Amino acid sequence: MQSNIVLFLRHVSFPPDPHLLPTALKSCPALPLARALHAAAVSAGVARDPFVSSSLLHTYLRFGATADARAVFDGTPQKTVVGWSALVAGHAARGDADGAWRLLEEMRRGTAGGGRGGVEPNVITWNGLVSGFNRSGRARDAVLALVRMHGEGTLRPDSTGVSCALSAIGDLGMEAIAVGEQLHGYAVKAGCRLDACVVTALIDMYGKCGRADGIVRVFDESCHMDVASCNALITGLSRNTQASEALRLFRELVARGVELNVVSWTSIVACCVQNGRDLEAVDFFREMQAQGIEPNSVTIPCVLPAFANVAALMHGRSAHCFVLRKGFFHDVYVGSALVDMYAKCGRFRDGRKIFDAMPSRNVVSWNAMIGGYAMHGEAASAVQLFHSMLKCKQKPDMVTFTCVLAACSQAGLTEEGRRYFNEMQKEHGISPRMEHYACMVTLLGRAGKLDEAYDLISDMPFEPDGCIWGSLLGSCRVYGNVDLAEVAAEKLFYLEPQNAGNYVLLSNIYASKKMWEGVNRVREMMKDVGLKKEKGCSWIEIKKKVHMLLAGDNSHPMIAAITEKLKQLNIEMRRLGFAPSTDFVLHDVEEQEKDDILAVHSEKLAVALGLISTSPGTPIRVIKNLRICDDCHEAMKFISSFEGRELSVRDTNRFHHFTDGKCSCGDYW
Repeated sequence: MQSNIVLFLRHVSFPPDPHLLPTALKSCPALPLARALHAAAVSAGVARDPFVSSSLLHTYLRFGATADARAVFDGTPQKTVVGWSALVAGHAARGDADGAWRLLEEMRRGTAGGGRGGVEPNVITWNGLVSGFNRSGRARDAVLALVRMHGEGTLRPDSTGVSCALSAIGDLGMEAIAVGEQLHGYAVKAGCRLDACVVTALIDMYGKCGRADGIVRVFDESCHMDVASCNALITGLSRNTQASEALRLFRELVARGVELNVVSWTSIVACCVQNGRDLEAVDFFREMQAQGIEPNSVTIPCVLPAFANVAALMHGRSAHCFVLRKGFFHDVYVGSALVDMYAKCGRFRDGRKIFDAMPSRNVVSWNAMIGGYAMHGEAASAVQLFHSMLKCKQKPDMVTFTCVLAACSQAGLTEEGRRYFNEMQKEHGISPRMEHYACMVTLLGRAGKLDEAYDLISDMPFEPDGCIWGSLLGSCRVYGNVDLAEVAAEKLFYLEPQNAGNYVLLSNIYASKKMWEGVNRVREMMKDVGLKKEKGCSWIEIKKKVHMLLAGDNSHPMIAAITEKLKQLNIEMRRLGFAPSTDFVLHDVEEQEKDDILAVHSEKLAVALGLISTSPGTPIRVIKNLRICDDCHEAMKFISSFEGRELSVRDTNRFHHFTDGKCSCGDYW
């Protein structure tokens, strides 16, 4: 198309005029064509026409060709404030701070192109500086430009300059919050605090600076908010883990009759998922569609993790069908999210079909599939896919190696894990991070090499976090190493004083050794810091409905039938000589009382519900928010054999697939 236009300009019988060229320049798609049009203007003798020169100036600046723009400007007889402002903003947008400030001084002196008489910058000039610096990532320069403008005292920043500066302050974060609050005060005094752009920028700024109270204050002060402000509100609160407040205000916006768009609904869905409120995310997704708002290619990757986290496979499949109908499958992030969803719902083979069908893949796609295999204990498939990734010239990242090392640790591939840990550093130049060391500690712990795992922790180049010590404590549970368990637990009590799971795990290790004094001591420690054992929660999808069951909760409408089914299973277990393990119950109580305690675990309730609600032989899939307990692990093995069912339970570590009385984890988890 470019060559056709140039040929046309060369062969037309009349020269381009000042009306034709500005129109052509406005729609010009590339810099070479702009230069050709410029040459045509020079040949026709109209290059110095005010309309043509202005169009040339703005076109060159649009392509970032500041040198060409400056040459045009220097050749312009009338150097107006508009031209100067465009040139200053153009340099700022390219990140050329020195050039922008130098031009501002030239503008005042009027020395460009031999001209005489300076031009004072106006509000548009300063706004161009602020917004240009902001767009080029020079947030500090953007803020300084507004401060300097205000300090000169001749001009007052308007809503455009204020909103651009607020955006820059948000990028600077907490270090600039004091300036942000001052600018907020200025907006109130200047009467522009209700401007839609200023409201949005204030909310965004407070959100990025970690000030949820500021977000709510701006919302309360604003009688009318446009959709952009609403979206910034939800995003800001979500970023600051204020999910409950975000949901409350979102409902208030709906009640106010604010016309929310797909971005608004996507934001609230993402907010729920990021803050562990998956069922609410599913509800908002369905409500969004009921309101006539159609999901887009961003919404789908946001909601798919929610379906995965609550075992809502049928909802995930419906989303998959929607993706195919709307042609979103070409989006690599949509495809990757589908792979991840199927893997987390226990259908990693379906995930692999999606992966193989993807028209293009990036590192996220490969990581999703390798991680899916790791989650299911399919270490050989994970490693094979990793090598396929390398053959495809896809560069692995730190997440890739986390997935590979996790796969090795799940399957007990100690030597292979060591090799990949070393290759990550030597061949790929990736320094191990906390999660890689955690995988290695788990890997060594699974092999019973607890002392080696402790030595690795001691030699780490940075202070180990709770995940590292938690991995060691978990291995101590399996091998009953009380001494190392006490070391790991002491570290965890300091790093994570409010994590009840660490206390419970140490108590269980004591209980397995019949060390009841230790059990009581841990119980007293929990009481002193006001901690209670976190309740287990499990999800199961039955006939497109997700059921959530809490340990010891009697509120489910089918609880009587669930309890009866568990009683029948307990009778059969005892009749057939199966004795559930009670070694890890927290307290020293009579055996019958231990059995009562074990009967209320959430995964047992969910499996019992599945047994009475589905046809014989139907696989049952359950997701739990905590690690599956030892007794339940043994009970699932029995149920899978007695009922002739395939049971899949995903806990915080991995999937456990129970078939014919055996578990895929090899009884290490």
